[in-house]
Amino acid sequence: MSETILNEKPKTDLRTADFRYDLPPERIAQHPVEPRDSSRLMVLNRSDGSIAHRHFRDICDYLHPGDVLVINDSKVIPARLYGHVDGRPDAQIELLLLRQRELDVWETLVRPGKRARVGMRLVFGGGLLRAEVTGMAEEGNRLVRFDYDRAAFANVYDVLHRVGTMPLPPYITERLADDSRYQTVYAREEGSAAAPTAGLHFTPELLEKIRSMGVAIAPVMLHVGLGTFRPVKADRVDEHVMHTEFFSVPAESARVINERKRAGGRLICVGTTSCRTIESVADGDGTIRPLSGDTGIFIYPGYRFKAVDALITNFHLPESTLLMLVSAFYDREHILNAYRLAVEQQYRFFSFGDAMLIE
Repeated sequence: MSETILNEKPKTDLRTADFRYDLPPERIAQHPVEPRDSSRLMVLNRSDGSIAHRHFRDICDYLHPGDVLVINDSKVIPARLYGHVDGRPDAQIELLLLRQRELDVWETLVRPGKRARVGMRLVFGGGLLRAEVTGMAEEGNRLVRFDYDRAAFANVYDVLHRVGTMPLPPYITERLADDSRYQTVYAREEGSAAAPTAGLHFTPELLEKIRSMGVAIAPVMLHVGLGTFRPVKADRVDEHVMHTEFFSVPAESARVINERKRAGGRLICVGTTSCRTIESVADGDGTIRPLSGDTGIFIYPGYRFKAVDALITNFHLPESTLLMLVSAFYDREHILNAYRLAVEQQYRFFSFGDAMLIE
């Protein structure tokens, strides 16, 4: 079953500027730590207001038999392409793949945008991948149809792994030595333009330890697009419109989650993408439906959570929808205070940064 999920926005007087905080540039992590679970973990307890400072490998101390950990197993694709206009090698062009619309048709962000007119043909990887701009999409994005040698490549993903590069966020300026460090260890289904970064802290050994404790691990999938990270340009929070992203909740994951919840276990989401997916498919009583489709759910203070009991997440950009989501899960004042403390305690921020558990 497929649906498009758009939540009814709660009324609020909050402004985007209410989610501003000061972050020294040196606190933005430029590379991941090794091993993955050696990153730091700030634990916020909503019941007593306490804050603990741990390492991510200590996450087991906060999980209980009967809980269920929900992960997003979407895999990042080499979504950034560098090429040129066909017949004009000097006319350089950059494409960032945002979302697959049809088999070989993608919505893309093009730089320079003025150069990519409808009907224009583009060349990447010395001709291994060719493209034609076929139309316009939201906010000036382009629809592009790809063409490649189908005898040599099974699908467009195979070509991308030859000619594309990993789409690291613009605030990461250092080259990534190992592209697998921008993937979770459980990444499975290709389609994301950015990593679900809260999951980057898990190792196979840590996941096995969690399972051995009697904690279930339930995969869901949300292909992360730029809509999640696009700056909020509206002055009022409730005037912002989220871009939709494709998600899927398998029947087996829904069954495990509902079974654990009915038995008194907690639903702990790994990352805001898992959280948005779960809240998109949760009924009013917290029951999870197996479903796939598009979600444009926008969670900010005033939203009433239906199913999620705890959240593992990274530290997010100022004035971002992700910061608004975690503020809705606790409250804005406590979250901004925690962020100020994280700066003082020299936590690492953003995609390759440290983690937070809100329980």
